Parts: sequence; structure tokens; C-alpha cells
Amino acid sequence: MSSRSAVDVESGWDQFRRVRLRFHRYRTDTDVARKTGLALALAALTGLAAQVRIPLPFTPVPITLQTFAVLLTGVLLGARWGGASQGLYAGLGVAGVPWFAGWSAGLGRLFGPTGGYVLGFVLAATLVGFLTDRYARARGPAGLLGVLFVANFAVVYGVGLPWLYGWLALVRGTSLTVVGVLELGLLPFVLGDLAKLLAAAGVGWVLSPGDEFDAPRTGASARGDATRTSTEPDETGR
Repeated sequence: MSSRSAVDVESGWDQFRRVRLRFHRYRTDTDVARKTGLALALAALTGLAAQVRIPLPFTPVPITLQTFAVLLTGVLLGARWGGASQGLYAGLGVAGVPWFAGWSAGLGRLFGPTGGYVLGFVLAATLVGFLTDRYARARGPAGLLGVLFVANFAVVYGVGLPWLYGWLALVRGTSLTVVGVLELGLLPFVLGDLAKLLAAAGVGWVLSPGDEFDAPRTGASARGDATRTSTEPDETGR
């Protein structure tokens, strides 16, 4: 690569870093209406991901791309608005927006076998946003991968599996062992979840600023800091 090409690549990367830093400043410092718009956009992305659906004959839980969108929501919007985005996805779906899996909607879908996973989405996006906003290490490749792994397998399944067990017992009258629940609600999805997790980590890492982005600031403090500190990237920087 020529020295001129190397300079062009470095200049383009620096410009990209500035753009992504401005976005992260924007989504913390902008007004509530715009934050709500961002949250709705990521909720819609989750709804679209839910339509990429592969039913499995032996379980009421289908394979979807939702967890990719959920984890990315936390990275892009942070704890409060990432969680709010998934809350909007669940709430508007219950209210009638047909963006649950299979273009479905309604309270019955939330109280179905996959309702626990949907509720877990809210907690997972909140956790991802909390950690990636506050710890630069959590925005690095290894750190982000670890955060998303915990959010996916500990949080989403931590809510989804007990919910599935309860639904099977109460609605179908089926009493399963722990292994039986894992066979229906976790094991068929591990490989796909790992692929979605890796994809979300890759996209999230590219779109997340490094050390140049500190914890979210609001109000007068954020505006005051903006007058004293350059927003240019630091060079060390289911």
C-alpha cells in the first residue's frame, strides 16, 4: 500500500470515528422525542428480525434473528433507551402492532411459550447498554463479546426458560425435568445464538466509540463539558 493510500485510509477511519462518536453523544444529549424515535426504530428492527423465523417441530419456540437486534439495541442506545426500545417492542406488540414472530400481536402472544424471552429482551438490552456505556473495556472486541454472551445466555434464557417451563405445566399439563426444558428452550438454539452473538459483537464494536466515549451525560453538565472538551476522538482511543 502506498503512503498516500495509507494516509487516505487513516483519514477515512478518523472521520468514521468522529461520526460514530457524534452519534453516541447525540443519542445521550438529544431531546426525548428524538430518543423515542431511535427507540422505536430499533424496536421495529427487532420486529423485522422476528419475521426471519424457522419453526421447529419438537418445540413451541422458533428460531429467529431477534437476539441479534436486541443485543445491538443495547450497544447503540444504552441502558435506559435500549431497555425502553425493547419495552416498546413488547408493549406495542401487545397493543396490536403485528411484529411478534409470524406477524402476530396481542396479549396472548406475550403469555405464550415465548413470552419470557420477550421480557428477557428488555433486561438484556438494559444490561448491555449499562455495561458498554460505562466501561470502555466492554466496548472492545473481547469485552463486548463477553457482555453479549452473558446478556444472551444468562439474562434472556434466565427469564425465558422458567417461563417456558411454567407455560408447559399450566397450559399443556406437561411436567418436564430441567434437562427436558433445556432440550426444548435452549439447546436447539445455541449454535444459532453464537452466530448472532458474534455478528452483533462485530457490528457493535465497529459502531461503538472506544476510550473517547465516557459515561452518558445529560443536561447542563453535558453542555458545559462540551464547551470545554473537544469531541474529537482520543488518539489512544434469541
